[in-house]
Amino acid sequence: MESNLVVRALGALAHESRLAIFRTLVVAGPDGMAAGEIAQRLGLAPSSLSFHLKDLSHAELVKSRQEGRFVIYTANFDAMTDLVGYLTENCCAGAACAASDLPNACGGKR
Repeated sequence: MESNLVVRALGALAHESRLAIFRTLVVAGPDGMAAGEIAQRLGLAPSSLSFHLKDLSHAELVKSRQEGRFVIYTANFDAMTDLVGYLTENCCAGAACAASDLPNACGGKR
C-alpha cells in the first residue's frame, strides 16, 4: 500500500462522523447500506453524509453501486485489510503475534 494512500485513509478516518460511517458499513458487511439509511442511523444531514462519503471514497475506504434509484455504499474490506497490514507489517520485529493473523480476519476472505 502506498504511503500517500495510507495518509489519505488515516486522514479520512480521523473525523468522528467519517469513522462512524465507516464502522457502520463494516457492520453492514458486503451487502452495504443505502445512503439514506446511513444518514438515518447516524443522525446526519444528507448533505453532510454526502461530503463525508466523498472523503471516504477518495481514500478508497468505501465503494458505491447503483441499485435502482438507491446508491448502496459498502466498506472496502480489501483496503481496510491492506491499511491494517501496512500499520502492522513490522509488528513484534517479525515474530508471530496477534497481528500476524490478520489475513484470517473476517473469516479469511479478502
